[in-house]
Amino acid sequence: MTKRDPFKYFKTCPELIHLAVMMYVQFPLSLRNVEHFLHVRGIDISQEPVRFWWNRFGPMFAAEIRRRRVDRMRSGAHWQWHLDEVFVKTNGEQHYLWRAVGHEGKVSKSYVIKRWDRKSALKCLRKTMKRHGNPHIFATDKLLSYGAAMKVIGSAD
Repeated sequence: MTKRDPFKYFKTCPELIHLAVMMYVQFPLSLRNVEHFLHVRGIDISQEPVRFWWNRFGPMFAAEIRRRRVDRMRSGAHWQWHLDEVFVKTNGEQHYLWRAVGHEGKVSKSYVIKRWDRKSALKCLRKTMKRHGNPHIFATDKLLSYGAAMKVIGSAD
C-alpha cells in the first residue's frame, strides 16, 4: 500500500510549506514575522496559510524529527536510560514522579503515579519503550520494582 502525499492538493510547493512551518516552530517568531521573512525572500504570502500549515503539518514534522532523533540515538553504541523516581506531594497526598532520562540528558518520559511497584514500573517502562524504543543499558538505583519489571521485559539491569 502506498502512502498518501500530504501535500497533494496544495498549490504551494512542499519545501516552502516546510520552511514556513519550521521557521515558526524553531525560532521565537510570530506568524507576522514569518510572513515578513518570507516576503523579504521574495515569497508573497499572508500569515493565515502559515497558521493553517502549522496546524496541519506541525504534528507530522514533529513526528519526523522525533523519529530521526530516536534513530540517531539507537545507532549509538551506548544508548542508555537513567531511571529514577522522586517523592512529590500533590494536594497533600504522596505520589511518585518517575522519570526516564536519556544519555544526552533529555527527559524521555515522566509519570506521576500513586504507587510504585512492579506493575506500575512495568507499565511506565513499556509506554516509554513503545515511544522511544529499547535502550541498550538501563541505569537504575537498584530498586526492587525495577528488577522485577525488567525480568518481565527481558532486560538485565
